[in-house]
Amino acid sequence: MGLDQRKPRHEAAHRLRGWALPGLVIIVSSLLALSGEWGREMLRYDRDAIAGGELWRLVSGHFVHLGLSHWVYNGVGLSLIWILVGQFLRSSQWLLVTCLSILCIDAGFWILEPQLQWYVGLSGVQHGYLAAGILAGFRERRVEMAVLGAVILAKLVYEQLIGPMPGSEFSSGGAVVTAAHLYGAIGGLIAIAILRIRARRQRSI
Repeated sequence: MGLDQRKPRHEAAHRLRGWALPGLVIIVSSLLALSGEWGREMLRYDRDAIAGGELWRLVSGHFVHLGLSHWVYNGVGLSLIWILVGQFLRSSQWLLVTCLSILCIDAGFWILEPQLQWYVGLSGVQHGYLAAGILAGFRERRVEMAVLGAVILAKLVYEQLIGPMPGSEFSSGGAVVTAAHLYGAIGGLIAIAILRIRARRQRSI
């Protein structure tokens, strides 16, 4: 009976650790939300300010939001993403996905979107999580991940050709920068490619 009790506790602890990264993201975003409009102005991705040397905005801009509705929208979205694909990578691997998604979004903005003056929000990074999680989970849940991948791909194509999904601007409380979704997804794919190359090299040693 003692063994039966320990196993559920071990599994619960493992699941809890798997939520460490999204939990941290939500906590950081919540704390930054308390700074209000002043915090958004100081922390958002702002092209002119970054050009002037305020490089922290390349990271902080992804964790501040337009307001309460935008924060809730992103927080709920992140939780749903983790329910769907969070179990397919370790926390350290998700951290790599986070960093590369942010890097690709910032590079895409700077090089390909010179007209974009400012940006806030986590939605670009969330698309990186989705892209990486779908690929990571494809072998284990082929049908489910294929369907989810097709939905996300259709969403990205729609956004690039037509514009934001219906209702997304109302839900977030402001304009949606759909380019961030595409660049974030590319970052997630690059992260998975790096992880797979690393795994193959380790197996060959």
